[in-house]
Amino acid sequence: MRRILLLFFILTTLFSTAQEKVRVACIGNSVTYGYGHDNPSETSYPSQLAKMLGDNYNVANFGHSGATLLNKGHRPYTKQKAYTDALAFAPDVAVIHLGLNDTDPRNWPNYRDEFVGDYLSLIDTLRTINPDVKIWICRMTPIFNHHRRFKSGTREWFWQIQKAIEHEVLPLAAPQLQDATSNLQELPQVQLIDLHTPLYNRPDLFSDALHPNPEGAGIIAQTVYSAITGDYGGLSMPAIYSDNMVIQRGKYFNVSGKANACAKVVVTLGKQKRTEYASADGTWQCSFNPMEPDGKEYTLTVESEDRTLQFKNIVVGEVWLCSGQSNMAWMVKQTNGAEQYIQNAVDKNIRIYDMKPRIFTDNYAWPKEELENLNKHNHYKPASWQNVTTENIANFSAVAYHFGAMLADSLKMPVGLICNAIGGAPTESFIDRKTLEFDPVLVDILYHWRKNDMVQDWVRGRAEKNIELAQNPLQRHPYEPAYLFETAIEPLTCYPLRGFVWYQGESNAHNVELYDYMFPRMVDSWRRAWSSHLTNEILPFIYVQLSSINRPSWPHFRNVQRLHQYSVDNCYMAVSSDKGHPTDVHPRDKKPIGERLARQALYNVYKNKNIVSSGPTPINAEASGQGILITFENSDGMHLSNGDNITTFELAGEYGKFYPAEVVKIDNNSIYVESSKVANPLRVRYAWQPYTTANLVNLQGLPAGTFMLELNQEKGTLVK
Repeated sequence: MRRILLLFFILTTLFSTAQEKVRVACIGNSVTYGYGHDNPSETSYPSQLAKMLGDNYNVANFGHSGATLLNKGHRPYTKQKAYTDALAFAPDVAVIHLGLNDTDPRNWPNYRDEFVGDYLSLIDTLRTINPDVKIWICRMTPIFNHHRRFKSGTREWFWQIQKAIEHEVLPLAAPQLQDATSNLQELPQVQLIDLHTPLYNRPDLFSDALHPNPEGAGIIAQTVYSAITGDYGGLSMPAIYSDNMVIQRGKYFNVSGKANACAKVVVTLGKQKRTEYASADGTWQCSFNPMEPDGKEYTLTVESEDRTLQFKNIVVGEVWLCSGQSNMAWMVKQTNGAEQYIQNAVDKNIRIYDMKPRIFTDNYAWPKEELENLNKHNHYKPASWQNVTTENIANFSAVAYHFGAMLADSLKMPVGLICNAIGGAPTESFIDRKTLEFDPVLVDILYHWRKNDMVQDWVRGRAEKNIELAQNPLQRHPYEPAYLFETAIEPLTCYPLRGFVWYQGESNAHNVELYDYMFPRMVDSWRRAWSSHLTNEILPFIYVQLSSINRPSWPHFRNVQRLHQYSVDNCYMAVSSDKGHPTDVHPRDKKPIGERLARQALYNVYKNKNIVSSGPTPINAEASGQGILITFENSDGMHLSNGDNITTFELAGEYGKFYPAEVVKIDNNSIYVESSKVANPLRVRYAWQPYTTANLVNLQGLPAGTFMLELNQEKGTLVK
């Protein structure tokens, strides 16, 4: 320490010309230095930060490539010249971004127990040089999956270090409470800057998975600038808050946004009023007591010193997110009966938030400016809540509209519908990145996804065509794993809603087993995203079983979808196979599908037990004589929709070969089937054709969906 202090006094004169300025030391590794940049002196984050801060600041880059925070690491920062130079600089402000290289197998596995102590020692040394120094420690910038050691340990060690910085180093270095205040000088002398979140959705900026390019360094610089100055651009709120919005009834209504650090924010909704202060990172949030529909229109006012935002014509009702691929995106004007529905929609108590893409995934090369929009997460056009008009409902999702119309009629209250479906989108694009990174199966879907057999070949081919003109090998695309979660789902998670409606699967039907694994993880990904902001409730998830078309894998796919309603909590399915088309993947009769989804919501979510939620659904099967007796629920009035014989039941014996079966008897809740070619049937299946003419319905005309049931060979009872 004496040698360090002596060196400090010797070198102090080197910086005498800048003593009147605020000295900012950027301490770190290669990310700080600007590794990989053609001209780090111009494009590294400290260089860009200096331009942002202006003439009143003296910003110096003390980054050293490969440096570790650990003093026993393979290249300790405290042994480098950059460290002694940083101390001699005697900073007024120090920004520390270290830890990435500690993920090396030479470091963290051996010396992890010393990390917190070494970090605190670095902070104490800076305080010895300048007791008034303000220190920001950083949540590390991301390491992406294409890093060569990602799956061999870096992935796990990175997050362990991230946790140590945030939950161990920070509380020990800044034990005082960080209460909201109007005085920035009263904040703790050690604070946290989150460099991870702004970059975690931008893998396109990290060619080697570790080092951001100049654009990425600019994002770091802007983040650090805001932390140092408290300037977050003033009061702002996510786009989901707008005039005409629908507040989810019966739940706390969370309102959140950004403001300059420690700014006072006053939020008023009706007679409720909240006063909050933005935290040091510019975020603020308040919550209003649950409300019920009362026929009134409310105004939400959000005020700070620099700006007032006001949102009018707000109502309380039910809010649902409707998502998926093209059959969810299919517009009212494209469907059977469109003219009538469009005219009648104006009278419905519905409001819509329609997220339309800037560009559609048709088979052509996208222009370069649109490719850049994609990378910057500008895939969707700006949206706002709208009262229904003949013009906007014509272009809205038909399935979502008919779902909402039935809810509004039944519940006698406003219904808000958010739609962000993207044609052709695969399930993996709707799953958050961290889930994909840590799942032992799905992590591999991130690798070279446009050449990856885990992704359907049509999906890969269309993406390749769309980005044909891209110059960045890491060009983003809506079909890329995690992309639509980042752009379509995550921006909505601040907003309370009732549940989800999902129509998707066509772009995953090539691999039934993978979809079977993936779907529950997508549902869990969404639920966790909302629960982290709001409550721990298991939000309902209602989805469509794929319709009929001449694609061989679809019967197996539909059966896997059927089973998800039993294996995933609070998950319900609507059948669409009777509305399919042998060659058209976009059947035009969407009203029944929307209403079948609404039936599931009314019965299971709103507990209206007077409504029938679905068509005949098998709940049991057992050997009986030479055939199988199948028991159904939702089976009152079970009959054939067209009056002909049922021809789509099949039976198989122990060797698994199926033969057509005859329906011998239909009771109120059961069907007995036999086949002269199967003496000891062990399996029964129904509607097992890609394009099926299956015709079993109940009294309400609701169809039975595709299913296959298997019996225990010894007991003759259903294998659960």
